[in-house]
Amino acid sequence: MADAGLTNNRRDPIKSSVGNVAASRRRQNAVTVGKQRRESLVRAKRLCRVSISGDEEFALDSDMMIDEEQSILESQTSSAVEELKSSVAYQGKGGMQKRVTALRELRRLLSRSEFPPIEAALKAGAIPILVQCLSFGSPDEQLLEAAWCLTNIAAGNPEETKALLPALPLLIAHLGEKSSSPVAEQCAWALGNVAGESEELRKVLLAQGALLPLARMMLPNKGSTVRTAAWALSNLIKGPDPKAAIELIRVDGVLDAIVRHLKKADEELATEVAWVVVYLSALSNVSTSMLVKSDVLQLLVNRLATSNSLQLLIPVLRSLGNLIAGDSHATYAVLVPGHEITENFIEVLVKCLKSEHRVLKKEAAWVLSNIAAGSFEHKQLIYSSEAVPLLLRLLSSAPFDIRKEVAYVLGNLCVGPANGDEKPSLILEHLVSLVGRGCLRGFVDLVRSADIEAARLGLQFIELVLRGMPNGQGPKLVEQEDGIEAMERFQFHENEELRIIANSLVDKYFGEDYGLDE
Repeated sequence: MADAGLTNNRRDPIKSSVGNVAASRRRQNAVTVGKQRRESLVRAKRLCRVSISGDEEFALDSDMMIDEEQSILESQTSSAVEELKSSVAYQGKGGMQKRVTALRELRRLLSRSEFPPIEAALKAGAIPILVQCLSFGSPDEQLLEAAWCLTNIAAGNPEETKALLPALPLLIAHLGEKSSSPVAEQCAWALGNVAGESEELRKVLLAQGALLPLARMMLPNKGSTVRTAAWALSNLIKGPDPKAAIELIRVDGVLDAIVRHLKKADEELATEVAWVVVYLSALSNVSTSMLVKSDVLQLLVNRLATSNSLQLLIPVLRSLGNLIAGDSHATYAVLVPGHEITENFIEVLVKCLKSEHRVLKKEAAWVLSNIAAGSFEHKQLIYSSEAVPLLLRLLSSAPFDIRKEVAYVLGNLCVGPANGDEKPSLILEHLVSLVGRGCLRGFVDLVRSADIEAARLGLQFIELVLRGMPNGQGPKLVEQEDGIEAMERFQFHENEELRIIANSLVDKYFGEDYGLDE
């Protein structure tokens, strides 16, 4: 049965004025956000500077190169390509060593600066000759050097990466079991750089059969090889088309390998595997269901609890958020009050809210917002935890993007679970407590923001306060926080939805009779 990707089986969030976009909005954005985060920490493309076998022979030049030095490097690169052409044409004694020496020199030049001389290599005709050097039957040393050169060319700009198209079939072919491990890994690295460039190139790689051999490279317990394969796969399946994610999770042994690596691997390998889980859980409902039914949730929580690596914690948190947003089993069967995993989960999210890293705070708030969009029991879990005082503090003091995520959590805590299309039932205890602890000001500040989504969220929370606070306190509380002035800015606003909400609230609660009975 075809997987519906992002469109079906998504957990139904609260049908309320506060939470009606909470889970679905985040799930739909998971791929984009994940890509942005990943590229801010680990480049989607990577230069290969040190040999996979670890026997690098030269010292790197400084990344800061003056124009004259760059010009010399480009000239040397053009000469190196010509020398490689000559060595390939040479049929005499010692020809193989001559080719390897020429390849090694080109590889060194392509590895020497932060801005390698890729354009010079391409202009000199490097790609056809490197493809020739990848031919089957060539010695491993030659294959490794040629693949290394192609890896660094693929780390260039979009047009430079596209230049590798003629090399892709051979790079994929060398991923097979008949290739040596270093050669297969270097080819995987080159393909990962290509996959990281664009959806167009991902489609080419998938059509040429790159996914299955890369998936099989994840199955053994060879740390370096698995790490490179997982990184390449995360680039290959990142979407937006879910077909690759569906195909990957169905490869025999892949789910077991993911579980094994998350359980036993070092943090560097676990990071790459966690990014695979990010995209599997963001794009495919089949994948999400299979991951939840395995030990992945518990292993992710364990990693979150024991690691201090920002590079690992971000994909782990994102994976947890995707799984909670995407599969009701994760929330209703796994996150059960009294279960050890539930207590651990909330504890590790609190740990992330306390972190100095803003990305972790935002991710943790996002995960909590998906839990808070669930049943009353899940709302109570968060409400009674150490998370609430932290969330209240963040709502008043954190950067804007974090405050918006926090507002989703607090807003969802104040309304009952979805029940048709009528107005949401209030959880009065939560609303009164949170307003009493000063959260209303933070929501009024969101109303004043230029961000439409945040302004809508602020208005919707104000509506809860106006409608729900006991003894008719709501209007006075909103007025005290300058909420009337904040809403009146929407009187002639171009966004019709916000204009109607704000004007209706002002008319209903602050009309001409407001304050006459005082």
